[in-house]
Amino acid sequence: MHQANVAALSRRLLATAAAHHSRRAGETVYGAHETTLHQTVIALVKGAGLAEHESPGEATLQVLTGRVRLVAGDRSEEGLEGDLLVIPPVRHSLEALDDSVVLLTVARG
Repeated sequence: MHQANVAALSRRLLATAAAHHSRRAGETVYGAHETTLHQTVIALVKGAGLAEHESPGEATLQVLTGRVRLVAGDRSEEGLEGDLLVIPPVRHSLEALDDSVVLLTVARG
C-alpha cells in the first residue's frame, strides 16, 4: 500500500518551482519502470510551462490548484482547480496561467 499527502507535496513543489530557474518542479507519487500506471505531481509558476512534446500514452491532467492551458494542435483548453483534462494522443504543451499544481496520470502500454 502507498500513501502520499498531495496537498503538502503541492506546497513544497510550488516553493521549489519558485526558486528554480525552470520555474517548475515535479515528483512521481506512484509508478516505476515495471508499472503501467504513473502519477506525477507537477508545480508550475505563473507563465512557466512544458514545451510541446509527444503524448506519453493514455493520460489525464487533474488541476489541483491554479489555472492552466493545455494546447494540442489547433485546440486549446483551460483547466481550473478541480478540472480533469484528458490529454489527446498528439503533440501538446502546457502553460500555467496562474501558479498551478497538476497531477499527471499516464497509463503506459
